[in-house]
Amino acid sequence: MDYSKLNGLVPAVVQHADTNEVLMVGFMNDAAVAATLESGYVTFYSRTRQTLWTKGETSGNRLAVVEILTDCDEDTLLVRARVAGSGSVCHTGARTCFSATRRPA
Repeated sequence: MDYSKLNGLVPAVVQHADTNEVLMVGFMNDAAVAATLESGYVTFYSRTRQTLWTKGETSGNRLAVVEILTDCDEDTLLVRARVAGSGSVCHTGARTCFSATRRPA
């Protein structure tokens, strides 16, 4: 992975492995990728807290990794996962962090 473009981080797009719905986007560093591969659950790097965090560690809505793909430049990850727990991924309680708030004219 090329971690040089974003000061040691790469964006990680999380997609539901069964529905292809985009669930969320986070950032990973080398340690977060290693922790994700070791545990089988998505672990991000928090830019505000400057520490690793595993999605769902407090809510129980963990993201179980099915596969991880890299883009052609090796600077972005696509993490295909299944949601454990209630199925809510967003901190607001929604299924996904994305909603249709704007549409093109």
